[in-house]
Amino acid sequence: MKIGTDGVLLGAWATIKQNPFSILDIGAGTGVLSLMLAQRCQAEIIDALEIDNNAYEQCVDNFEQSPWGDRLFCYHASIEEFADEIDDKYDLIICNPPFYSENYQGDNKQRNLARFQDAMSFAHLNECVAMLLSNEGVFSVVIPFKEELEFIKIASRFELFPNRILHVKGTPTSERKRSLIEFSFHKSEIKKEALIIETSRHQYTEDYINLTKDFYLKM
Repeated sequence: MKIGTDGVLLGAWATIKQNPFSILDIGAGTGVLSLMLAQRCQAEIIDALEIDNNAYEQCVDNFEQSPWGDRLFCYHASIEEFADEIDDKYDLIICNPPFYSENYQGDNKQRNLARFQDAMSFAHLNECVAMLLSNEGVFSVVIPFKEELEFIKIASRFELFPNRILHVKGTPTSERKRSLIEFSFHKSEIKKEALIIETSRHQYTEDYINLTKDFYLKM
């Protein structure tokens, strides 16, 4: 599976100001988010969850080959299984969850599992996050902009409240495509920001370059 812009944005944007000791990456795919957080902070525990066999094997291989292999561990499990069995709490939980990016499902079952919301409902995700997040912890997620209000409504049922939101547009004239949202158990005034990725094809904005340049070989 390719590395998507959504994951790179979330991995670069997620706050580490609280100096997290432990991080959980839900639906890790090939491990990009976990690797980015390992590069950005000194968290001693960075756990990842991945249910797809091939993605899990590649994630483990990527972790082992990275400079941070001693801090990274991938579980081959669903979030429901993990939340039921693990008593640990995490200071930062990150997730690039599956969702409907088109109006139909394609023929590739693996990509369907990774991309479509029926593989992990927003309600199940928020319920499990609320079980696994520490009292002062932060939950950061990237979702389609059109799902923002519904996601926030669902999260509030589990006492998770938005503190920061980043709205992402592909170009200056395009519609808002993604919402990056940071939640915690504490209500606060929501800090809202906006980001445009490109001014034209492959002409990246200064804001996008400044956010992601540490993670690209050529930027």
